[in-house]
Amino acid sequence: MLELHRVSKRYDGVKALDTCTLRAAPGRLTGFVGPNGAGKTTAMRVIFGLVSPDGGETLWNGRAIDLSTRRRFGYMPEERGLYPRMRVRDQLVFFGRLSGLTSALAARATDRWLDALELTDRAAARLDDLSHGNQQRVQLAAALLHEPELVVLDEPFSGLDPFAMDSMSTLLAQVAQSGAAVLFSSHQLDVVQHLCEDVVVIDSGHVVLEGRLDEIRDAALDRYVDVTARGDLGPLLALDGVTVVARDNGHVRLRVPRDTEPGTMLRAVGRDVVRVSYEPPTLSELFRTAVTEARESADPEVSDAPT
Repeated sequence: MLELHRVSKRYDGVKALDTCTLRAAPGRLTGFVGPNGAGKTTAMRVIFGLVSPDGGETLWNGRAIDLSTRRRFGYMPEERGLYPRMRVRDQLVFFGRLSGLTSALAARATDRWLDALELTDRAAARLDDLSHGNQQRVQLAAALLHEPELVVLDEPFSGLDPFAMDSMSTLLAQVAQSGAAVLFSSHQLDVVQHLCEDVVVIDSGHVVLEGRLDEIRDAALDRYVDVTARGDLGPLLALDGVTVVARDNGHVRLRVPRDTEPGTMLRAVGRDVVRVSYEPPTLSELFRTAVTEARESADPEVSDAPT
């Protein structure tokens, strides 16, 4: 279990982390989300000793993290830490050796991951000859060569096409299923919602929402209704407690109190309804609400969530 407990960090008086507290459990995928500059990368760097915190604790299985512990971790930074002119296989073997593997074990692990990531035919290529997506795969292989207990990835889906994103999602799920704790940041909240069991939302260096994503969604005070209809939606929009979130060409997304009876809404539409769904808020909606409420609590004049 990874734990950050009330970790704080300032840069020249600017607060990057403010009593940041979060957890990432073995065998689970944890999404780490927040606006730009929220403190995600700083928190990840603290885990790996690349940044020294001003206060708080960083623990693995209840103990302070030292160098020997970090060698059992895997890290994929947003800005690649690979050698652009070095050949793919050679540098993966090199990084495997840095992670404590023997030359033979590093070579075997490298070949296994090159095969798993469909990079065997590019093993002799220089990194800077690869596409962005394939460079991302090489960086991921470098993080996973030594079968780490904790995997931390900073924006692993950045710049990937839909097929590469599907492949990355499947692989991360498999890594978690093998027993590793997987913590990754992403601005693609739909991907996080689809993939992760747990979520951490951070803003201004402080965690504003954390826990099991399904439990957080179920506990929300609002529900969201999507309705597509052929006729007049006026009677539906006039119901008590209904707030229009989005509306376009016969389709409307509404926010309603969680105790709203769906049947009442259907009767208001009548026979003209084509499609309807009734569900908890999405992660994107939870994110906006949590960040907005945290900012309003800190500054009552703040009223708009970030986009």
